[in-house]
Amino acid sequence: MLAKLSTRPTALRWAIPGALGLSLLGAGLPAATADGAPAGEAGPGLSRYYDQRVKWTACEGMDMPKELQCGKVTVPLDYARPKAKTLDLAVARYRATGDRKGSVLLNFGGPGGSGVSELSAGGEDFMHLTNGYDVVTFDPRGVGRSSPVSCGPGSVEIMRATDGDEGMKDPEESLERLRAAAAQCRKHSGPVLPHIGTVNAARDLDVMRRALGDDKLNYLGFSYGTRLGAVYAAQFPHRVGRLVLDGVDTLTEPLTEQGVAGARGQQTALENFLDWCVADDIACPFGQDRRAARGQVEQLVASLDDEPVPSAFGEPFTGQDLVGALSQALYSRELWPSLERAVALLVEDGDSRGLESFVSGGVGFPVRRDPGRTAAGGGLTDPADVPLDNLPAALMAINCADDPDRPAAGQVTRSLGRLRERYEQVSPVFGRYRLTQVLMCYGRPKGTAYIRDEVKGVDTPKMLLVGTRGDPATPYRWTQETAKRLGPSAVVLDNKGEGHTGYASSRCVHRKVDDFLLHGSLPPSGSSCGPERDG
Repeated sequence: MLAKLSTRPTALRWAIPGALGLSLLGAGLPAATADGAPAGEAGPGLSRYYDQRVKWTACEGMDMPKELQCGKVTVPLDYARPKAKTLDLAVARYRATGDRKGSVLLNFGGPGGSGVSELSAGGEDFMHLTNGYDVVTFDPRGVGRSSPVSCGPGSVEIMRATDGDEGMKDPEESLERLRAAAAQCRKHSGPVLPHIGTVNAARDLDVMRRALGDDKLNYLGFSYGTRLGAVYAAQFPHRVGRLVLDGVDTLTEPLTEQGVAGARGQQTALENFLDWCVADDIACPFGQDRRAARGQVEQLVASLDDEPVPSAFGEPFTGQDLVGALSQALYSRELWPSLERAVALLVEDGDSRGLESFVSGGVGFPVRRDPGRTAAGGGLTDPADVPLDNLPAALMAINCADDPDRPAAGQVTRSLGRLRERYEQVSPVFGRYRLTQVLMCYGRPKGTAYIRDEVKGVDTPKMLLVGTRGDPATPYRWTQETAKRLGPSAVVLDNKGEGHTGYASSRCVHRKVDDFLLHGSLPPSGSSCGPERDG
């Protein structure tokens, strides 16, 4: 799923530790072809990666749970040259407490989210799985402690080029800023940048599988993590164990269509929030009339764009910052009461702090002290040295590496007016915010066509795909389309609830996923879970 993360200075004071709502072989590794897709059986030079085993130690850091263990897995920087440079991937686990049957690997999505940080903060949701598995996660290449990418001062150029109306007034200037920013990203990311993306992350996933001592990959992926799981299934069908994809990503739609889907989904989520707000709470800052409430949101965004209020750090908090906060908060119904209070604080007192907390995620990493210190050696990066902009930088790098479309500048500028009209028709609130996604890969090399062209008709054991009807980020039709594309192996669970993904918000989904991972018990394809509030 193509997430839209803010690169505004306010947001860049923090790096979000996980994804929105919450991506790695002895004899089985395919060699690389020219376009980065796997082909055939493993070539020479890979056995040392498959022969390794993870050495687990206590995780360092005051905020790390004492039960969580950390380690690393070494992978080739370039799978076409496995005897050359390497990089280390950070991994973490909760050990199995019952009869251990192996490991289950988690990817929380993004792309660009640190799995280690996410598991350390929210591991309680997965403790039931320790009845049979070590619960393991990782920082994918380019993310967190695993050779993190950064755009350095290019982040500011990206912000200026994609900042709502300002980015649309002079498209040629915006494209030139993005070209310059892409050069900054190359400079500050080190040697990992040309080798980032889901095709290589899936190869890394298989190295991890073997380093954990597992013959088959058991996997639970959320949002972008479903793309990673699907690519793995296509690359290594005979290594697939029990695979669950929750909040299913598209494998075929271009970035422009992903942006439209995101705008439409978030507009629907906003209207559902407003229905709840005006009906259930007399304190709703938008009154008690649904239609009027929608207009008030649009007016509030416009007024803040015209006259921003000061943020907690002094920078202006604009209408597009408000849209960014709304987009984050609407990923989960559980956040609605907090969102209502934060908007009321802004409307009544001009205080944006509550909304800023949604944009920031509330967790911070300092700027890396020495951007080149860890890049060359490929070792794990110290947590204090993870770049502040790593999440948005990794998100752009991975999505662009997965996207083969690179329209020329003239084509981009000619299409912007038509696209803007379409986006704003889909969502008066989120349209402008999402439209800038059509620009994000400009100035970067073309990505692989492997995912769009080759990830289909997989010959694997049955896998479980969970789609949520009210998902604002990954629409339910993507679950249906991806299931059809993957073929008879895909079993669909229809979650008739709201929010992004189902495992954390629906007890029914949680139970069915755990039953499959722990016991191999699959629900019939097309079965459903009812809305959580209906019991």
